[in-house]
Amino acid sequence: MTRISDRTVLFADLRGSTGLYESLGNAEATSVVTHCVKALSQPVAGHEGHVVKTLGDGLMAVFDEAPDAMQAALQMHDLLEAMVCRGSERGASSGLRALRLQVALARGEVVEMAGDCFGDAVNVAARLIDHAGDNETLITMDVLEGLPQDLRGRFRSLDRLTLRGRVEPVQVHVLGGRRGTCTDMVATQFGDVGTVQQPDGLRLMWGGKHRVFACQQMPIVVGRSPQAAFCVDDARVSRSHARLDWHGGSIQLSDLSYNGTYVRFNDGEIVSLRRGSCTLHGSGSIGLGGSPVDPASACVSFDVLRFADTQPQPLLPLS
Repeated sequence: MTRISDRTVLFADLRGSTGLYESLGNAEATSVVTHCVKALSQPVAGHEGHVVKTLGDGLMAVFDEAPDAMQAALQMHDLLEAMVCRGSERGASSGLRALRLQVALARGEVVEMAGDCFGDAVNVAARLIDHAGDNETLITMDVLEGLPQDLRGRFRSLDRLTLRGRVEPVQVHVLGGRRGTCTDMVATQFGDVGTVQQPDGLRLMWGGKHRVFACQQMPIVVGRSPQAAFCVDDARVSRSHARLDWHGGSIQLSDLSYNGTYVRFNDGEIVSLRRGSCTLHGSGSIGLGGSPVDPASACVSFDVLRFADTQPQPLLPLS
């Protein structure tokens, strides 16, 4: 029987499972991933939802109401964090400690047929998860509008993102405060940020391409896709490789890729991001899919701009 109705679609993706297969072997890693996905399925039924299918290291589910889907997503994050923390306390492998969860929700008309779901909301949620960083939940405006006020206040706008295969950009919001887990250390390479003037923009350079983005234009996506705000056409670069956000008075770079993103600051230190994030400051280079010290890497130069620094300063009176 075919059913057509407005539903909230949830995609959850367990990232970092590749490291498990490398460290534990196929049989044990498969058991761990299967256990994790099964655990992540439990909040779906507990919040009036239905798991449509599992996707190897993830799942797809549908809900009648947006608040139920959101509560299920929150519980999924809590469950995975608890599993990772318990594993860390018991000396689990680094692969297990590196597991992270990305969740994406969209709402709209869904066609349910032969045990599967189809429609624009399904496509949007499936594409949106490619833009999620470590332990992030991304939702569309239609989902946000269906949430109670206390939950709405936990989201911040990522503005309009262009999703693969879709002409019209989608208004997207990200859940705040989910990046940290018991094992996370956000990679930053700066001193006392409280004494630093907030940046006004960012300059990106690759090959002959030179773009300046004001903070108000963010978020922007860097990647191989022609729809990316800063397109880097290189085979080692993912279609949506990294995202630059303006948040909390700083510019944050989040890796969205499978090959990783590497940041080399002007002091020579290199930060390796695997679905993680760091704050950009000063100048340096961003290696997409490889280290900036590798000549074969697609390397984007960056400068964090403070326009006040370029203005003539008044002369001080002679003493």
